[in-house]
Amino acid sequence: MLMKTDQPLRKRSEQALQDAFLRQAVQFTTKRLRDKKQESTKTLGHWETWREHGRQIRAHTIQYLDYYLEQFATKLEQAGGQVYFAKDGAEAAQLALQIAKQKQAKLVVKSKSMVTEEVKINAVFAKAGITCIETDLGEYIVQLAKQTPSHIIIPAIHQPRQRIAQLFSQVAGKEVSTDTEALTAVARQKLRQMFAQAEIGMTGCNFAIAESGSIVLFSNEGNARMVSTLPKTQIVLMGMERIIPTWADLEVMANVLPRSATGQKLTAYMSVITGPKRPKEQDGPEELHVIVVDNGRSRQLGDPKFQSILHCIRCGACLNVCPVYRQMGGHAYASVYSGPIGAVLTPLLKPEDEQVQELANASSLCGACYDACPVKIPLHDMLVFLRERSSSVKKGGIAEKIAFRGYAAVFRHHAIYRWMMKIFRQLQRWSVKDGSRWSGLLRRLPVIQGWIRSRRLPFSTQPSFREQWEMLKKELDKGADPK
Repeated sequence: MLMKTDQPLRKRSEQALQDAFLRQAVQFTTKRLRDKKQESTKTLGHWETWREHGRQIRAHTIQYLDYYLEQFATKLEQAGGQVYFAKDGAEAAQLALQIAKQKQAKLVVKSKSMVTEEVKINAVFAKAGITCIETDLGEYIVQLAKQTPSHIIIPAIHQPRQRIAQLFSQVAGKEVSTDTEALTAVARQKLRQMFAQAEIGMTGCNFAIAESGSIVLFSNEGNARMVSTLPKTQIVLMGMERIIPTWADLEVMANVLPRSATGQKLTAYMSVITGPKRPKEQDGPEELHVIVVDNGRSRQLGDPKFQSILHCIRCGACLNVCPVYRQMGGHAYASVYSGPIGAVLTPLLKPEDEQVQELANASSLCGACYDACPVKIPLHDMLVFLRERSSSVKKGGIAEKIAFRGYAAVFRHHAIYRWMMKIFRQLQRWSVKDGSRWSGLLRRLPVIQGWIRSRRLPFSTQPSFREQWEMLKKELDKGADPK
């Protein structure tokens, strides 16, 4: 399914809800990831203590981000690497393109990286006649399908196996079965050729260690290690917040990130790169270029409401628990970042884009994302702040104003509240009473009709809690047994 990103969020979500395979695939996969996370965190023990350690590390780092960025850059340059600072995505892409042109590169192999998606590096290289190949299997599938990732960790979660087989058949020049081993064999054969031929390898950065100037990459397929060792030149695109102060801090992150992301106790490959290869070393790039990307991140520094969004370690755990994401997948967000993290981060990175501001409404505000986050980011609070900010800029109509003023008046006085609840309870009874001319009335009201289009809205004729409580008090006053 190709999602039209220029449509409003409501239209995109309706389109996603009509895709039965997408909903089934997303719900199945996210449940599996949640179950595996629960099992792996239980075996680790003291999970809440680990979460608090992670939160403290990220909070401290972001509080002193300028210091640790300077320390990281100094150490990396001492190790022989080169560091650049890009104020936005366009500058970051141009810096990478300039390096590629200096090396007269024709082929770039790239490991999985959300920040490269953010700056649209593939499109920039393609315009300059440079081929940039994704080497993560999920990203490779998405690239062949001419789509974008729909999950931070599992980019091709929305792709059926039959469609993948069709894509790989086109690449292989012969029919490929839907068998996992057959599909993997095609990807392995094609990508190994790319690893050997590419002039430049490009990666993202899971963590950058300030005290040593090291880049840390987490991978489950080994492609990031191939990308960072075979090509003679390596370019790293790194969000400015990816810093951690020390190696001791990496121990915490190496435990909480894989468990939160995929339920693994440890990631399969953890590669550490500290500068280009030394004279006696056989593996590694001859040149290492690290581009530190701002692209709106620095605007959150010092903001008590939003600074902690920079604590994110891109594990995707919030997507796996979000009831909205689990129903409509990632493409309905029309953003590089989907799920709760995308609903907050995208409007913050693009405050001038009116269309992305509505992403804050793609949430039930249930708070499940906060409980799942390994570094305790209060995304549900930020969503409320974003809605407040949006409503202060974009004023509602007269009907909306009247409705909310009435709502405020009712909830400000408990006597009025109780009186109104009794009236609505009586209306509810009439609306569901068999044979009543009012039967089904509530379901036909404009607002409620839209709300229940994809939800169940059971009505109850049973006494309310307050009514039951009053009945109980009367019985106790008559001497009934409290038990």
